Amino acid sequence: MNNASSLKGVKVMIIDDSNTIRKSAEIFLKSSGCEVLLAEDGFEAMSKIVDNSPNIIFIDIVMPRLDGYQACLLIKRNPIYQSIPVIMLSSKDGLFDKAKGRIVGSDDYLTKPFTAEGFLSIIRKYATTCVA
Repeated sequence: MNNASSLKGVKVMIIDDSNTIRKSAEIFLKSSGCEVLLAEDGFEAMSKIVDNSPNIIFIDIVMPRLDGYQACLLIKRNPIYQSIPVIMLSSKDGLFDKAKGRIVGSDDYLTKPFTAEGFLSIIRKYATTCVA
């Protein structure tokens, strides 16, 4: 399976208050053929989700204004967007964070710092369910 073609056209949203994380993810994803949407926090992300309907969303847990748990809950409570896979990003690899992520409806969990391969393998896992 060719990685670039398998992810071509997949719309991936990265919600993280760290410019470094957003830029790193964007570089990994664009080189794999993904369309990339970036947001600094949950509030900015909400309007972009409505405008762009991403296929998969990566969301940082710790952010100002609207954190990852709150944003995930809003996405998963909306019937239009609840089927979009939401992956929590965190620098903590704790059981509590993973459990709390599941409670608010997240589909998976990725620990930072992530590798390009770790990031892309999660997208491949969910891309089959989110791309027509």
